Amino acid sequence: MVVEQRIPTIPITEIEQSAFCQTDDELRAKSLEDEFSAGVRWQKLPVSYMRMSPEELDERIAEARAKLGDSAVILGHHYQRDEIIKYADYRGDSFNLSQFAASQKNAENIIFCGVHFMAETADILSAPYQSVILPNLAAGCSMADMARIDDVLDCWDDLHDELGDDGDIIPITYMNSTAAIKAHCGRNGGIVCTSSNAPATFEWALERGSRILFLPDQHLGRNTGLKMGISLDEMVVWNPFKPFGGNSVEELRNARLILWQGHCSVHTRFTVQQIEQARATYPDVHVVVHPECTMDVVQAADSNGSTEYIKRVVADAAPGSVIAVGTEISMVKRLAAENPDKTIFCLDSVVCPCSTMYRIHPAYLSWVLDGLNEGVVVNRITVDEDTAEQARVSLDRMLAVV
Repeated sequence: MVVEQRIPTIPITEIEQSAFCQTDDELRAKSLEDEFSAGVRWQKLPVSYMRMSPEELDERIAEARAKLGDSAVILGHHYQRDEIIKYADYRGDSFNLSQFAASQKNAENIIFCGVHFMAETADILSAPYQSVILPNLAAGCSMADMARIDDVLDCWDDLHDELGDDGDIIPITYMNSTAAIKAHCGRNGGIVCTSSNAPATFEWALERGSRILFLPDQHLGRNTGLKMGISLDEMVVWNPFKPFGGNSVEELRNARLILWQGHCSVHTRFTVQQIEQARATYPDVHVVVHPECTMDVVQAADSNGSTEYIKRVVADAAPGSVIAVGTEISMVKRLAAENPDKTIFCLDSVVCPCSTMYRIHPAYLSWVLDGLNEGVVVNRITVDEDTAEQARVSLDRMLAVV
């Protein structure tokens, strides 16, 4: 059998990660034209929107929203910049936002201030008469970009060809994946998970098969596998740019967990050395990190969990508590502002917002709102019905498990 040799690529979302990293205490609001000067490749807008100041955009957005009333709802992910969050009718993690969108029956237009895979999920779960809008079409997700459907299908075929009767593999995809990947799981007896319910989906999968193919974040998969009693020597990593993912047939046969080689460019910035520094500075610090962090960081932390879990840890902490957080800086700064009686700080001293979330600038929001007031829907995200139907299967399985 001839195996095609692929050339590794780095998603542009990963390359742009450092464009807005700062060591300042504040991520200063800028015009979109100023942000384009960093060399980013974002969706172009009319020059008038590009040059509007933050103050001008505030006024214009407020006016446009008032005209639209309840016909439009604005959703903001926890990782969005504050300049966007202040306009959100509801904020949360990706799945919570999609569920909220589906519950807003009066809203004809759902403006999803997040990234592409989130808008896809909202479209899958919303009603046919509702339009899901992503203000900046360039707002993708580097992790989701690391698992292309063609590569996953090749992996799936290789696994079944080589393992034969032993190929009882259950695919699990993290919510941070494309609709096509979710649909693949739906078609093949698999399931979707979030960072909070991943252990429950692992248990569900292992009741139905002897192996799990976990997409696309290897770190969440590895950390969850360890929590569920799967040892490291029962795990392999699938590199889509190498024949058989860089593994031997024997290694695949011995594996209970096959981890796709993907990661989050934000959460892999955190290190054990940062945790050690936090403990040296604050001996009583509680370190909480996201399970998308690497295994050594998760094991060195005091606790780990989803964005909603991290919010609860901070909210439930006693006044005077010191908490070091390993997740996206916009969320950490917001937690610190909302809990002034506690010391909340990010483990990473170089503050790097999620480069893809950061692409939703108020200028894009203003542009889509103005379009709606003129009867024009721009940047609508749609998922074809077959893909949506199969993706719903895997999402429904997740909801039935949790």
